[in-house]
Amino acid sequence: MIIIFLRYFNIEYETYNQGGRIISFFIAPATVVLAVPLYKNIRLLRKKWFPILVGIAVGSLTGLVSIFILCKLLGLDDIIMISMLPKSTTAAISMEISKEIGGLPSLSVAFTALAGVSGNILSQYVFKAFKIYDKVSKGVALGTASLALGTAKAMEMGETEGALSSLSISLAGIISVFLIPWFMNLLSI
Repeated sequence: MIIIFLRYFNIEYETYNQGGRIISFFIAPATVVLAVPLYKNIRLLRKKWFPILVGIAVGSLTGLVSIFILCKLLGLDDIIMISMLPKSTTAAISMEISKEIGGLPSLSVAFTALAGVSGNILSQYVFKAFKIYDKVSKGVALGTASLALGTAKAMEMGETEGALSSLSISLAGIISVFLIPWFMNLLSI
């Protein structure tokens, strides 16, 4: 939508990015706000670090496999599939990964945003349908699959969910940086 808006009104990226600098200014305080619940839940993190790490890794891998299967079933071009692979990372990371693996960064950001929005909206129904009540599971799922918008939803659910979701965003990004090239080599994409 933003790209269409910018192109329709002939707005240069540099002009648009001036407003983006204002948003970037507020990212540091937002990061601190996410760190406080993480600090408050440090005992839980120490106690359950291994299942949390495995959950994030499996969630990241599941995202890649489901993208591959759906793209093949729907007959989508490899460039679209490659652009979708980094969707479970932040927008900034997805753009960089997409550049490195031969995808379209703008498309990767769109898929990242779609993952965030859909996770934010649908998560409560998915948790209810599959009877997921564990706070750690909810936080890890939202952070791994739906990133910042998922973390916003997790914060609404509770401090534990928010803490685990914010941790999951970071770790899913790091894991994806290593997992995506390996996955592409494995499938010879």
